[in-house]
Amino acid sequence: MSVNSIRALQLASLALLTGAASLAFAEDITFVSQGGAYQEAQSKAILEPAAKKLGLTLKQDSSPKAYPIIKTQIESGNVSWDVVDLPTGDCIRGEQEGLFEKLDLSLIPNAAQLPADLKDDYSVGYISYSTVLAYRTDAFKNKAAPQTWADFWDTRKFPGQRSLRNLPRPTLEIALMADGVPADKLYPLDVDRAFKKLEEIKPHITTWWTSGGQSAQLISDGEVDMIQAWNGRITAVQADGAPVAFDYNQGVLETNSLCVLKGSPHKVAAMKFVNEAIDARLQAALPMIIDYGPLNPQAYKTGIISPDRVAKLPSAPENISRQALLSAKWWASQDGVKAEERWLAFVQKK
Repeated sequence: MSVNSIRALQLASLALLTGAASLAFAEDITFVSQGGAYQEAQSKAILEPAAKKLGLTLKQDSSPKAYPIIKTQIESGNVSWDVVDLPTGDCIRGEQEGLFEKLDLSLIPNAAQLPADLKDDYSVGYISYSTVLAYRTDAFKNKAAPQTWADFWDTRKFPGQRSLRNLPRPTLEIALMADGVPADKLYPLDVDRAFKKLEEIKPHITTWWTSGGQSAQLISDGEVDMIQAWNGRITAVQADGAPVAFDYNQGVLETNSLCVLKGSPHKVAAMKFVNEAIDARLQAALPMIIDYGPLNPQAYKTGIISPDRVAKLPSAPENISRQALLSAKWWASQDGVKAEERWLAFVQKK
């Protein structure tokens, strides 16, 4: 065998060994979100590009109520999820219950771009959305349409079928605004006052919806004339041609955050993935597909989002100024937990 042949064989063997080593050390991570159109959009805009950049194999799971599953995984010691996308209040509760890893900021430099109130030692802000008052334009043709939550409560001036969400957050905030509390003076919530106001409207609520899909169908099919709903669900039915309108006035801006499960078998890779998920350019890509607002302010400076598109997003400065900002910390407090427990008795009582 010639020297060149031997050299070629050595190089080929080295390449095989290197490839095998890469496969042996390649990591996968499991990302969990809420499913539906939202998860499809984030997969295309954020998750798949982030995994590709890091050379990770991305697995996905979905659950609209992931929190109890997370608790079960941690308590059993059988952790199969790595990064979770949760309402920020659930992240805060999880921190208190020891469900999440402390974030290694040396692996998440993009966190420095987030405002202080959108991050802590265990979670980083990811996306925003708003709960808004939407209505059927054909139900209010040639007459005034409801513009505030006080209007929603005014069944004489604004007759019609109504629907609210079967969850206290942010329905209590909505009730207080209907009762005259300014959007920037909601916290700490006056829970007694909120439930008293809800008792007024309860007889007029035809459906207490439990999923975003249900809320969209209720207003799209004309089963209700006005509804508390998420902005993204309403713009979706508008795109399908339904005669539905909304405004961000007295909306309630909520956020989702990213956390890494305690005991994640891929902790370092998970931290790196979180960093990519809040990258400004990937954050800017999401609202090009679905109506959720980026929480990295630098996303608005990438040039990816047009001015017209910015104006329609819940986290755009001009829209935030007209909304209430939901306090995830209040909902994670003992008062918030008690309000959630009280809600069950409220909706079950005839």
